[in-house]
Amino acid sequence: MRHDHSPRAAACTVLLSSLLVLGACGGGKEAGSQGADRNQAVPVGIQSVRQERWVDEVQALGTVKARESVEVTAKVSETVQRVHFESGQQVGRGAALVTLTGQQQIAALRSAEAALAEAEKLYQRQAQLASQQLIARASLDSQQATRDAARAQVAQIRANLSDRVIRAPFAGVLGIRQVSPGALVTPGTVIATLDDVSRVYVDFPLPERAIAGAGEGQAVTATTTAWPGRSFDGTVSTVAARIDEGSRAATVRADFPNPDRALKPGMLMEVRLARGEAPALVIPEIAVQQVGSETFVWRVKQDGSIEKAQIEVGGRVPGKVMVAKGLAAGDRIVTAGVGKLKAGDKVTQASEAPAAAAAKG
Repeated sequence: MRHDHSPRAAACTVLLSSLLVLGACGGGKEAGSQGADRNQAVPVGIQSVRQERWVDEVQALGTVKARESVEVTAKVSETVQRVHFESGQQVGRGAALVTLTGQQQIAALRSAEAALAEAEKLYQRQAQLASQQLIARASLDSQQATRDAARAQVAQIRANLSDRVIRAPFAGVLGIRQVSPGALVTPGTVIATLDDVSRVYVDFPLPERAIAGAGEGQAVTATTTAWPGRSFDGTVSTVAARIDEGSRAATVRADFPNPDRALKPGMLMEVRLARGEAPALVIPEIAVQQVGSETFVWRVKQDGSIEKAQIEVGGRVPGKVMVAKGLAAGDRIVTAGVGKLKAGDKVTQASEAPAAAAAKG
């Protein structure tokens, strides 16, 4: 075998060796740079967990219901003779709303009253004769039965006539009028809605865990988008005796005064029920991370690295969270810059304000 010992071959060998050495040195520098990045502390907002006075408050959505509510309907089939109200009118209990035609009943009443008058006269005459023992007692008893039957007939016709005048069963506000004079109504035909909204109810669900602190007379506040900036005060009137098996919640009914009729049946309201005040661990809401079913915060360990701390949220108010389980007083947690962190990262307290750090995170 012939070996090439020419100057060109020697130069190539030296050049290749140099490239290999340079590559090895560069790789070492890059690896060292990556290692330095992993050990570099990330500036974040850090805060110690501490106890604060916490108002135990339950929030829920509820629907406004009138204190009394009914659809006013007809009891008989008849033609509307006169309508005595306008849509949205306030009426008192027993006020006449609609009068139906009743000529046949009026004629029948006059005939029945005449028959009753005649039966009454015959009974009085026979009563005198019976007192003188001029007729048998059985004849007087028969005439008395005839008179009583005539009285019952008159009462029945008068009751039928009263059904021709539809009245308000209680005081309240009428809804949209549904009939006009001349319209034929039948049993069940809706004349109008009637609602007593001087006081209203709001029914809302209360979680099973919160039932122990709820009871009659407890204060509640509520808001609605219909009246922004306004709060309505009420009290708990009833807590349902049963818990829904599906939602694991009980229905609570709160009573709200409504003197200016601002609250209308059907409105959606956000209700807050305060169950008491006690010390609790409170952290900023921005510190809490939610990934799927996992709720956690980043807890700072003694060596400056972070770890996931699984927590159970016991309540929320705007900007704050009450921690029921998972943290202890004195624990340090990341409160700003949490978006890019992962377990094991080193962190340090940022010099900038937490709000600015949170915006970057």
